Amino acid sequence: MSIEFVIFDMDGLLLDTERIYTEVTQEIVSRFGKTYTWSLKAKLMGLKQLDAAKLLVQSLELEDVLSAEAYLDERNRLQAARFPLAKPMPGALKLVKHLKEHGIPIAVATSSHRNAFNLKTQNNRELFDCFGTHVTVGDDPEVKSGKPSPDIFFAAALKLGYDVEHNPGTFGKLGLVFEDAPSGAEAGLNARLNVILVPDENLAVEPNLRERCTDVISSLELFIPEKYGLPPYK
Repeated sequence: MSIEFVIFDMDGLLLDTERIYTEVTQEIVSRFGKTYTWSLKAKLMGLKQLDAAKLLVQSLELEDVLSAEAYLDERNRLQAARFPLAKPMPGALKLVKHLKEHGIPIAVATSSHRNAFNLKTQNNRELFDCFGTHVTVGDDPEVKSGKPSPDIFFAAALKLGYDVEHNPGTFGKLGLVFEDAPSGAEAGLNARLNVILVPDENLAVEPNLRERCTDVISSLELFIPEKYGLPPYK
């Protein structure tokens, strides 16, 4: 395998923000005597914000006391103060800087909206400056549907000069996606890209998805670049 370009998810993959999402959501739903479980969280990961909020409210049977919009307003208010405190995940900075230094085209494809992306990355410029303008966010106009739709990966690849959407047989095999969420992994697979899944230890991954991913690792620290035709670490 010889990879030419790499696309990274952000939340829970490059930045330790999933913990913030979990804490804030639990804080909100606990007001109504509900618990935000990992099984529910897994269903929401990677979805567009409003779609995720609607599914959350419906799954916890909160429709009569909390609308999806009201949940999002309160969630965004609480998260805004915490996002700037997010730190890189283990191995993220090393890998991204390594690829950048060796001239490998890299991009970010995140379901986060632009304002949230800016909050999360403002104190992590050493990491995110490596991507330049090659960032695609969930509220970009070209992202018509959220993950597991491949839209966001098509858009991210195109920014790197690879028209995967219209030439999957040519370019799909050249791209590698890093994801921590099943829906994100499905999106990468739907784009016919190679996918490495890096799930949280609390996340149960279906055997069928494991088999279809190129690899499943527990941390970016365990990634071996030369296994994919990329320059090895020194």
